[in-house]
Amino acid sequence: MWKKWTRRAAILLAAAFLCNIALYLVYPDVSRLKRERPAKTAFMEYRERQWEKAGLHRRIRQVWVPLSGISPYAVKAVIIAEDDKFWSHEGFDFEAIQKAIEKDLQKRRFKAGGSTISQQLAKNLYLTPAKNPIRKLEEAILTWRLEWNLSKRRIIELYLNVAEWGDGIFGIEAAARHYFGKGAGALTAREAAALAVVLPGPLRYHPVGGGRYVESRTEAVYRIMVRRGIVIPEYEQMLNEPDGNGSPPLPSTGGAANPDAADGPSGVEMGTETSAPTVTGAEGEKAQQPPADVRK
Repeated sequence: MWKKWTRRAAILLAAAFLCNIALYLVYPDVSRLKRERPAKTAFMEYRERQWEKAGLHRRIRQVWVPLSGISPYAVKAVIIAEDDKFWSHEGFDFEAIQKAIEKDLQKRRFKAGGSTISQQLAKNLYLTPAKNPIRKLEEAILTWRLEWNLSKRRIIELYLNVAEWGDGIFGIEAAARHYFGKGAGALTAREAAALAVVLPGPLRYHPVGGGRYVESRTEAVYRIMVRRGIVIPEYEQMLNEPDGNGSPPLPSTGGAANPDAADGPSGVEMGTETSAPTVTGAEGEKAQQPPADVRK
């Protein structure tokens, strides 16, 4: 009798698990993201619960900006630092996943890793930072649906607007204002690289005064951008020099030698405004990977 009820309970639990996973095949409606901005992500709500539990009175800082309002340097730096195969894969970098699994097996833990920008977007929008096989399966389903329904351009636009860049700082516009006192469209190549390299651990690392690790990673990403022709150092130097009439330097527009800016309306504020994988370059250059405990 006891074995019979145990078997039934196991079947019910398995059925509940499968139903929960199957739910992500149809819910939420990710196709709405083609035309709508997410009001508040699951990751933002997770941070708010943490603050409330700790008795902290903080607010989310986020300002929505279209891809056309973001420096092309920033778009390219984030892709180089976070997901260098972004334009070619279909949501998953299986080589990176295999390496991450091998590391997990060696260290006898489950940290996963090897996440693409599409996977990180799925997690930020709908899931929690929990690291377990069930959440990774849910993330995989949502990633597949995002890639199926949205263009790559829309995926990177959404990611840059919801990614965490500090305590309560979400989105590249809020990050650019907070750390550099300028909009995302005016970020220089080095500023963009500095923002990109802290994404794996935005609460631990800071783009400004972040120490030797951030400086070395920033320089690595910047060198890759120069090598690929994204940045022309002489052009950058010219922008930062005053002209012969004593006028101040020209403001950086982020108009790199190889801009990929998207068309769209001007940026609109959204939310409350109160104010890494290994880097691999065109020739196989690599920068140090951050400690596993700060990978999101």
